[in-house]
Amino acid sequence: MKKVCLILTAVLLALSALVSAQTSGEKEPGAVMWKEVDIASRDLYLGPGGREMVPDITKVEFVEEKEGGSSLKYEIIDANGREWVAKIDKESQPETAAVRLLWGLGYTTEINYLVPELTIPGKGTFKNVRLEARPEDTDRGDRWKWDDNPFAGTKELAGLKIMMVFFNNWDVKDGNNIILNKNGKAHYAISDLGATFGQLGGNDLPIIWRFGRSINEPEDYEKTDLVDETDGKKIELAYKGRKSGIFDEATKAEARWLVGLLRKLSERQIRDAFRAANYTDEEIETYVGAVIERIDELDKASR
Repeated sequence: MKKVCLILTAVLLALSALVSAQTSGEKEPGAVMWKEVDIASRDLYLGPGGREMVPDITKVEFVEEKEGGSSLKYEIIDANGREWVAKIDKESQPETAAVRLLWGLGYTTEINYLVPELTIPGKGTFKNVRLEARPEDTDRGDRWKWDDNPFAGTKELAGLKIMMVFFNNWDVKDGNNIILNKNGKAHYAISDLGATFGQLGGNDLPIIWRFGRSINEPEDYEKTDLVDETDGKKIELAYKGRKSGIFDEATKAEARWLVGLLRKLSERQIRDAFRAANYTDEEIETYVGAVIERIDELDKASR
């Protein structure tokens, strides 16, 4: 009986520690969303896959059409035998850039590349195709929720939320989030960052929030703001749309932490992120200027 009591006590203590960790903002063991990296040394042109993972499209094998979402997607295999999901849509360019900027800060991301032109046997030839890797050593797990995950109360989750507004991402539904299981760890990432670098809708009303939004429009992105106003220890973000209650504010301390990361990105790195997405020189300069302006805006608001 005494042994049973000791076992029950141990179980209760373990459960108590787990609940305490979640409510205090500590991460579950093995869960990763962000890690400290040498930001200044990161190659934002090649991105998270680096030179090693660059797809070889000299020979492409069509596997199947991928269902789900609004974009046309095909699963293919390249000349190296690697599996990729090809997205053929206006979202391809902004998603490529957004992934590189997040990865540059230390966030977990998918591995992707933008191919200016791709011929898929039996399907046709397409421009500006995003190829997203499906590495053999990575298991694609469950979806995670913005308002229910192991990172509640942490600076990295708060920073990721701010970055969604930074990108003007109006498609922040939970279905776009993914847990990538690799090397015994659960990496929390956003699997779809395509609805970015344009303009958010103009309100928070159901359905109607969609009006006015855009994707992949440099001039739209340039004319919008990141911050509405500051109030004491809080910053009101200029977010309108889906899940507005989650993305409409942050603390100055959380914003300050993110600014510290963003300030470590050089102008060249920011430019490389958009170069990798095959934007024109004029579009690149518009985006680079707007990104730097947003960093300055967040810096000022968080002081």
